[in-house]
Amino acid sequence: MPEEPTNSTEPVTSAEEAGEAAPVKRDAEPETVAAPETAASPEPAPRRLRLLLSIAAIVLALDVVTKVLAVKLLPPGQPVPIIGDTVTWTLVRNSGAAFSMATGYTWVLTLIATGVVVGIFWMGRRLVSPWWAVGLGMILGGAMGNLVDRFFRAPGPLRGHVVDFLSVGWWPVFNVADPSVVGGAILLVVLSIFGFDFDSVGRRHADGDSPGRRTTGDRRHADDRRKDEGDSQDSAGE
Repeated sequence: MPEEPTNSTEPVTSAEEAGEAAPVKRDAEPETVAAPETAASPEPAPRRLRLLLSIAAIVLALDVVTKVLAVKLLPPGQPVPIIGDTVTWTLVRNSGAAFSMATGYTWVLTLIATGVVVGIFWMGRRLVSPWWAVGLGMILGGAMGNLVDRFFRAPGPLRGHVVDFLSVGWWPVFNVADPSVVGGAILLVVLSIFGFDFDSVGRRHADGDSPGRRTTGDRRHADDRRKDEGDSQDSAGE
């Protein structure tokens, strides 16, 4: 007897269905998803260490050269008029601080000035503000100029007397380094009062953030944006 055809349990796939199945496999292949772009953030401001060192070098050079000329050309303790008796060249040896203050504490002042120089170099690695670079450069150049005298002039290292040579009215006799240090310090105080930090660009906002810094809010905004971009890409893939 002829065998009756048995019903096959395997589904019959038509050519059209087979043709439609191929794209499904291609769609199922993993796609290379481009890394989400990070949120736009302020570019790091250029470091100002070079500006700081340039200002310091100029002040140091002027201070050293003028002191050498003063020692060579001026008679000790005898005023040489520039503008009458108001402004004179007067060569003196100063054992104290700027403008002849704190005389008798030479070695203490030497150690303090050395600490100031080290501190400025440490700050220079994080320095961003150009105005802070100018102020710190003025202080650094002046401090190093007087340190040269402390280490290399009589009566000996750490006890050397600083050369002062310019007298203006009733003001104590001074040199190039003294007004540079004082002027730089005043500039830094003014910058701090008006909200300019040494490690940021521009003024500090009321909440304490500066435009040159990437704050916690900026990072949170960047994370939210990356999350939204990832969700949109997942929706497009579906």
